[in-house]
Amino acid sequence: MASSPTLLTPTSKPTTLPAVKPKPTTVAASSAPPPSSPNQQQQQQNQTLRRQFVTLSASIISPLFLSPLSPAFASSDDEYVKDTEDVIGKVRTTITMDRNDPNVATAVAGLREASNFWVAKYRREKALLGRASFRDMYSALNAVSGHYISFGPTAPIPAKRRARILEEMDTAEKALLRGR
Repeated sequence: MASSPTLLTPTSKPTTLPAVKPKPTTVAASSAPPPSSPNQQQQQQNQTLRRQFVTLSASIISPLFLSPLSPAFASSDDEYVKDTEDVIGKVRTTITMDRNDPNVATAVAGLREASNFWVAKYRREKALLGRASFRDMYSALNAVSGHYISFGPTAPIPAKRRARILEEMDTAEKALLRGR
């Protein structure tokens, strides 16, 4: 079997490596020597002007790219009220369904889709974050989604949790009517 010339194989006699002599280094002067011809002076001045132009234009343009983009806002408060009322209706019908009903799984899937859409649409709007209706609705949707994710779409919601969710739905609906 032939050995490859690129592979290193152990030898019986260790050899010492030759010492590496450091090369002398020179330190460059901190300032460039003054240009000797008028052509070099013109080039240096052009380069300085280019640098100033780029710096100025970058300082003007960069805030436009670095500023955070505002999220897509809902078109109106009426739309928020309508969407929230629709989701409240879906939550109520879904969690009060009999567990032996053959449509439970599809109702839960529809509720999950509606709640994901509602949360994705409204949770980034700072004007809604302080509202009581948003807080109660978000909490109730979180409880419902967490239950169905953990236990499956056909598992019944315990009575205590169901009562809390329905209470949050009632308070969210009352807050909506008051404009909160």
